[in-house]
Amino acid sequence: MVTAGSIYFRIIPAGRFLMGGIAEDKFVGAVELPQHTVEVAAFEMSVHPVSIAQWQAVMGGDAIGPTDPPVTRIDFQQACDFAAKLSARLPTEAEWEYACRAGETAIFYGRSALTFDDANFLYDETGEAIGPAAPSPIGSYPANAFGLHDMLGNVCEWTADRWHPSYRDAPADGSAWTEGGKIGCRVIRGGAWDHMPRLLRSSWRDWAPESARWDNLGFRLARDISP
Repeated sequence: MVTAGSIYFRIIPAGRFLMGGIAEDKFVGAVELPQHTVEVAAFEMSVHPVSIAQWQAVMGGDAIGPTDPPVTRIDFQQACDFAAKLSARLPTEAEWEYACRAGETAIFYGRSALTFDDANFLYDETGEAIGPAAPSPIGSYPANAFGLHDMLGNVCEWTADRWHPSYRDAPADGSAWTEGGKIGCRVIRGGAWDHMPRLLRSSWRDWAPESARWDNLGFRLARDISP
C-alpha cells in the first residue's frame, strides 16, 4: 500500500475485463451497453473515497466531529483541483469499473445481491426506506478483492469521462472518453446512501453536470504508475 499524506492507495494490476451490463442482470439499461472488452494498464486507486478530514487537510476548513464520512458537495473542477495538489487525478470510467469488479463478473462485486452488511444504501427494492439515511464513515464496509472500500454505495463518485449514452465507440484501452458526448457533464459511478441496490450495481452509470454539488456525490483518486 502506498500513501499520499493520509490517503492510502492500492496498486491495481493491469488486466483485461468485460465492461458493462451482464446478461443475468435484469436492471441493465441501454446506457450500460454494449458490453465490451477493455485493456487497463496498472494504476493506483485510493482505498476510500476522499473524506471530509482529508479534504480539509489539503484545502483547509473547520474540524469535523468524531466520524469521518466522505466529502460531498464538491463539483467536478474542485475534485480535479484537489487531485492535482496530490499529483493524482480522477479515475477514468473504465478504471473505476475494473477496480470495482476486481476480477469478478457478478452484478455486485463478488455476489448477486447486497445486504446492509455490504454497503450503505437507503431503500430496498420495494422502495421502503430501511437504511441509515446518511453517509457512513469511510471504511465502514468490507473491501473488495483489490482492497478497495465503498466502491458501491455511500456516495456516488466522479470519473474523468464525459457522459455518453452508450458504450458504442468507447475507448478500449481504459483511457478517459472526453471527446463528443454531453458537454459539461461527467460520468458518476457507484450509487449512494440514498439509493436502492439496483443503483449500486458494478455496471451502473449515470451523469452529473460538472457544476453539481450534491450531498450524495464525492470522489476518489487515481494515480499513474511510472514505467
